[in-house]
Amino acid sequence: MKSIQTKELGRTSLLGFQHVLAMYAGAVVVPLIVGAAVGLTQEQLAYLIAIDLFTSGIASLLQVMGGKHFGIKLPVILGCTFTAVGPMIAIGKVEGVAGIYGSIIASGIVVMIVAQFFGKILQYFPPVVIGSVVTTIGVSLVPVAMTNVAGGDGSPTFGHLENLFLALFTFLCVILLQRFTKGFLQAISVLIALVMGSFVAYLMGLVDLSVVGKADWFSMVRPFYFGAPEFHLSSIITMSLVAIVSMVESTGVFLALSEVCEKKLAPTDIKRGLRAEGLAVVIGGLFNAFPYTTFSQNVGLVAMTKVKKRSVVIAAGVILMILGLLPKVAAITTIIPNAVLGGAMIPMFGMVVASGIRLLSTVDFKRNENLLIVACSVGIGLGSAVVPAVFTEVPESLKVIVENGIVLGSFTAFFLNLLLNKKQQETTITTEQTTTS
Repeated sequence: MKSIQTKELGRTSLLGFQHVLAMYAGAVVVPLIVGAAVGLTQEQLAYLIAIDLFTSGIASLLQVMGGKHFGIKLPVILGCTFTAVGPMIAIGKVEGVAGIYGSIIASGIVVMIVAQFFGKILQYFPPVVIGSVVTTIGVSLVPVAMTNVAGGDGSPTFGHLENLFLALFTFLCVILLQRFTKGFLQAISVLIALVMGSFVAYLMGLVDLSVVGKADWFSMVRPFYFGAPEFHLSSIITMSLVAIVSMVESTGVFLALSEVCEKKLAPTDIKRGLRAEGLAVVIGGLFNAFPYTTFSQNVGLVAMTKVKKRSVVIAAGVILMILGLLPKVAAITTIIPNAVLGGAMIPMFGMVVASGIRLLSTVDFKRNENLLIVACSVGIGLGSAVVPAVFTEVPESLKVIVENGIVLGSFTAFFLNLLLNKKQQETTITTEQTTTS
């Protein structure tokens, strides 16, 4: 009997580890990008990666185990949302790291409040708005990727051929793995490409392993590692907007996963899931980690493996927490050269653009109003991201909004939709209510 239980535990743990690997690249890449952009040291960066893994585990357990008021109780994994990368970098450069975490905590509270009546707010975020926002996020992140391709800001070898070679090699690894592998290997193609690119960089003498040797084997996480949070209205608005977009994305993932698991979701289930996500964001801010959202790649893994047990994701959450207590494991990822990281970023950020375009493909572009919304929001968002100097004379309190192409483009899409599509949306809502009656 014990051998059967041990075998089942081992199988569950292995399946859980597979979920960890499927989301690991995203969990590691986000802190690498944000940490490098806001000027963290390698020691701080190692901690940031470790705490990100640890809080991802907490967030996933909160969502999958749930309770009376929290948790979707489906096999979902939570990780840092890519849509928050640009805003976090923008906030960090203006308000500092403390400003980032203040905005994350506040946005988590906003999510928990908005979850109560999210169905009513959802009408103000039709595909034309969400698609424009996601597309703007993607195109605004591309310059970050290209800067890393060249070697990273301040690099003495910026633009050197060795950096371009490593970026191209990593980029091709991702593409070839996507083309010639399937299932699990395809799911972790970015992670494999980062390992291969870093190995080539090591052979070229461009990898310093000393930081791994100095890192501790074990360390306890603690709240406010980077100091007490600071709350700035402009930063809170910025991160809250990202949080609402994530709520829309998570709702879609919940519905998709419910189909895979053949479990019908009620509105109360969605509320509990979004409340749990908001609480996870608050926890991320308290531990100086990140805002968390449901990872769609793990939904694909559930669909592919047909393993729908929540116990598998519980195992994944525990594994993530254990990894978060091992700084030496996290330190290994900090040795990845910027150029290698940049090569992997291009397809990842490009996929964000592609996701936005996919959302926009459902929009009725025969209506000139929709064309205008997309054209103006993406145009203004990209222009602000590429030439932030245009807002040099703007008051400092507003710069975090106007210099952030993602936020400016998002606001443009939101308000133009209200202005241009309000009558049509009211007609649609009225029609739906009449049909329901």
